[in-house]
Amino acid sequence: MMIKRHPLLLLLLLAAAPLRAQTPPPAAHTDPVLAATLDSLARGFHGRVGIYVRHLPTGRSAVMNADSVFPTASMIKVPILLTLFDQVEQGRLDLDARVPYPDTLNYRYVEPTDVVGYMTAGDTLPVSELAFLMLTVSDNVASLWLQALVGGGAAVNEWMDAHGFVQTRVNSRTPGREAARSVYGWGQTTPREIAEAMVMIREGRAVSPRASQRMYRMLTNSYWKDVAVSQLPPTVQAATKQGFVDRSRSEVLLVNAPTGDYVLAVITADQTDESYEPDNEGYRLIRAVSRAVYQHFNPDDPWRPLP
Repeated sequence: MMIKRHPLLLLLLLAAAPLRAQTPPPAAHTDPVLAATLDSLARGFHGRVGIYVRHLPTGRSAVMNADSVFPTASMIKVPILLTLFDQVEQGRLDLDARVPYPDTLNYRYVEPTDVVGYMTAGDTLPVSELAFLMLTVSDNVASLWLQALVGGGAAVNEWMDAHGFVQTRVNSRTPGREAARSVYGWGQTTPREIAEAMVMIREGRAVSPRASQRMYRMLTNSYWKDVAVSQLPPTVQAATKQGFVDRSRSEVLLVNAPTGDYVLAVITADQTDESYEPDNEGYRLIRAVSRAVYQHFNPDDPWRPLP
């Protein structure tokens, strides 16, 4: 005989049932084949190399100087983004607010892609558009403007420190960071820290799930796709941020690959090749590492980058 259960009784039974604990992510463990591949690619490089890779579903990883400090160059814009959205969450800043361009930025290295650098005092832009320009075309003037809006480098450094990032720091225009700036420039980080900052955003743990989603969308819209991203199939999404200065090349990316997400950070320093040509040694290394990592985790994908 079938016994009918009252809906209210079912609700009470469900409420009394113990909650199933979420399965913790797998611990990172070295993938010896991948580690050997990366070691081979970096061998003989004329400069320092740092690499951090982690396949999120399985924990398979490979590292090389992953906890050593390197220049961030424009990768420092990820910590600025995190601090911006934290202040938006607190109600201290409004993404829709139009803010007037200050005439005190005094940035002398305006690039052709620095759209904000062509503005004049009194022109306005929404805060959200500044963030878009900071990430999409890596607009340096927009980035310095946002750095000032959130309270300067000290505010960014406080956020990073409070969330367990002990080496990632803004140095430029930050009192007390002058010595570090002379060594690392605008900012500094480690391959592990900048990569795990991207993972925090991807997993919805940065500021809030809603803020994380919006930041992640911004990070998938980079104009600069000719280095690490060029080694991924065009149908595969990647959130990415690059950083290039004379003696350093870097890129961090979170790849939504067919076999599961993975994060990759490659940073160089003290390069002898200071050119900005496509065949710069640092660019070549990042491309080679990106290609090797994707193919390692997705061996059945027949796609290969065109020459």
